[in-house]
Amino acid sequence: MAIQTPGKRFGKRLQKSKVFGHGHGAHKATNADLLITPLVDMFVIIVLFLIANFSATGEILNMTKDIQLPTATHVDELELAPVIMISNDDIIINGVSVARVADLSRDDYVTIPALEEKLREQRKETEELHQLANDGTAFKGVVNIQGHKDVPFRIIKRVMFSCQGGGYANINFAVLRGAGAGGEKTASNP
Repeated sequence: MAIQTPGKRFGKRLQKSKVFGHGHGAHKATNADLLITPLVDMFVIIVLFLIANFSATGEILNMTKDIQLPTATHVDELELAPVIMISNDDIIINGVSVARVADLSRDDYVTIPALEEKLREQRKETEELHQLANDGTAFKGVVNIQGHKDVPFRIIKRVMFSCQGGGYANINFAVLRGAGAGGEKTASNP
């Protein structure tokens, strides 16, 4: 017979009990095996999903439901520049509304003063950043206009004059590729 520690002893019937004895059911093993293969499979799927949805160039334009872009056949890729969004209601630059289209229809000015001032501020900030970085690149003055296809041209013209007054002379228009626009350059017949 094995040596036992002194103390109260229960009968053979209660020795393996969870309540009274030192039975086997009193303590369960706390070691749990971790299944590595499904875990690795899950992480591989997540990484592949993120790689497939990641764009290395970034988004240049924010597509909104209230702006429908016109189509064009002779197109070039847009470059990263400030974006002016012109909807039927507002003119927005960097997410901030600077003018209402209904108010602009009543005025007879050539430019939009709030937009011109915002562009001047942005040009100043860009030039300061390039100066601090000492990269030696000159200010190009490129701006992208993302206008709804039904906005009157007099509003587009005022935005263009405001861009010129703000120091942004290189104006690009955001369009959708039309039929036959595979990126090739074709000559138009006069």
